[in-house]
Formats: sequence, structure tokens, C-alpha cells
Amino acid sequence: MDGGAFGAGKAGGAFDPQAFIRQPHTILRLVSWVFSIVVFGSIVNEGYVNRSSEPQEHCIFNRNRNACNYGITVGVLAFLSCLLYLALDAYFPQISSVKDRKKAVLSDIGVSAFWAFLWFVGFCFLTNQWQASKEEYNPLNEGGDAARAAITFSFFSIFTWSCLTFLAFRRLRDITFQEEYNTLFPNSPSLLP
Repeated sequence: MDGGAFGAGKAGGAFDPQAFIRQPHTILRLVSWVFSIVVFGSIVNEGYVNRSSEPQEHCIFNRNRNACNYGITVGVLAFLSCLLYLALDAYFPQISSVKDRKKAVLSDIGVSAFWAFLWFVGFCFLTNQWQASKEEYNPLNEGGDAARAAITFSFFSIFTWSCLTFLAFRRLRDITFQEEYNTLFPNSPSLLP
């Protein structure tokens, strides 16, 4: 049997790592994964500073602990989300049911759009707190590069997650078309490989 629902004819076939790595959504997900590492790594590594007269460390973003916590939390959860959806992308060709494929793609759309929104909020929040920071809080300007890196890669993450949402919409369109085609012409071969 050659046909199947959007590649489901190959369900049970061997995994091809080169084909998997070359897919646009895999590349974008890996880039998003790296961006999340940069954001939370920058904040964890150099996001807390103290003055010599104070023993306690404070967040570099206007001494607002919530800003550092938000950046770290969103970064770590986006990191884990990327890993989860990379695994789903690797498993996706093995899913033979069109309904299960639709569910997987709809969850990808929802999660990607949600993360694009969270990164937008994070970018605005970190930028605002960075601008409100006073020089007296950090006279030696320690961690400034890390703060700017977290802000910059939060901004870049908005676009990578938005592109992932767009690619998931395209994938959903293809699956929906295949489902309608199979309904109208049940005995014909599949259009999509």
C-alpha cells in the first residue's frame, strides 16, 4: 500500500536523521532551543550582582527579582518545550492516523503561539527593567553584556516561535487537505508522500 495520510504510508519506516535535521521546523526549533539556553544562561550566570557594601545579590534588571525569575523560568520551560516538540517532530512520520496528526499539529500551533507571546512579554519586561536600572545599583557595570544578551535573544525568540507557528499552520493545512481528499476519493492513491 503506497498511500496514506500525509506521509502515513511510511509509518513504521526507518528514521532518517539527515532528512529530519533539514526540515525547516526542526532547524527553527533547534535555533529556539539555543536562544532559550542563552537567555536563561545569561541571567543565571551574570544576572545577579551585589555591591561591596551589601552581602546580598540583586537582580541586574532594576533589582527586580521578578524580572530575573521570569527570564529564567521562561527560558528553562522553552528549553524543555523545544526538546518535547523535537521528539514529537521525530515521531511525527510514524503517526498513521490523520486525527492524531491533526491533534499533534494543533498542539504545536497552540504551544508555539503561546511561547511567542511569552517571549514578547519577556522582551518588554526585561527591556523596561533594564532601562529603569540606576547606575548606582551597579557602578562597575557588571553583567551588562549578559543582560543585553538576554534581552536580544528574547527578541529573537519572538520571531523563531512565530515562524514555528506559521509552519505548523502550513502543516495543518496540508493534513486537512489530505483528509478531505481521502474523504472525497477513498480508493485513490495519496497525493502527498
